Amino acid sequence: MTIYPAIDLRGGKCVRLFQGLADQQTTYFNNPCEPALKWKQDGATHLHLVDLDGAFSGDSENIAAVRDILEQVDLKVQLGGGMRSQTVIENALDLGLDRVIVGTRACSDPEWVGRLVERFGPDRIVVGIDARDGKVATKGWVETTDTLATDLARKVQDLGIRWIIHTDVATDGAMQGPNYEAQEKIALAAPSCNIIASGGVTQEEDVFRLRELSSQIPNLEGVIIGKALYEGKIQLDRLFSQS
Repeated sequence: MTIYPAIDLRGGKCVRLFQGLADQQTTYFNNPCEPALKWKQDGATHLHLVDLDGAFSGDSENIAAVRDILEQVDLKVQLGGGMRSQTVIENALDLGLDRVIVGTRACSDPEWVGRLVERFGPDRIVVGIDARDGKVATKGWVETTDTLATDLARKVQDLGIRWIIHTDVATDGAMQGPNYEAQEKIALAAPSCNIIASGGVTQEEDVFRLRELSSQIPNLEGVIIGKALYEGKIQLDRLFSQS
């Protein structure tokens, strides 16, 4: 199971939000290259970046910070937040990113996602499905739709998507453990997709339990860890030494 340390970018800084709320922010690093270098030193091979300004406004921001990370840290990096046009996505991939993550527009215009796969290939485009009580949340989690997360997963799978990040909004940043049932439902709904679980990872046992679940559901490919790293609840190097 791949471990994706998360760096959330806002105003060029590394921050974390509680349940995606813009007014519930904690700033951890003024220079986001610092945690990226630390996660690399601890054994990470991948990095998950979120442009929070882009997620809220619809326009990709923090590109300078993303570029600095790519130049200074040799990791496979995926970026989400504000990826709502082909031009923005193309410019992001040109920076050297491995994958970009589309969320809001994937829900409102799934066929567009299919065209992105045709243009960039199935290994460059990830659909981010953020869900609150099983329903898709969009625009930086500000709006909750009537679309079931499992239905959207099936839809984008049929359109050629092979990567899905599923975030359970209620558990994100709450430090109370993942929603294992919700992650399992998404993985079973889209068996041809690699599922990256996100939200709620609080302690090492959470990662071990997800690893155990992935042995039963092989397409549960990875896990994103955010706040638990910054709060010192999980030591990344210990996770890799016990893998």
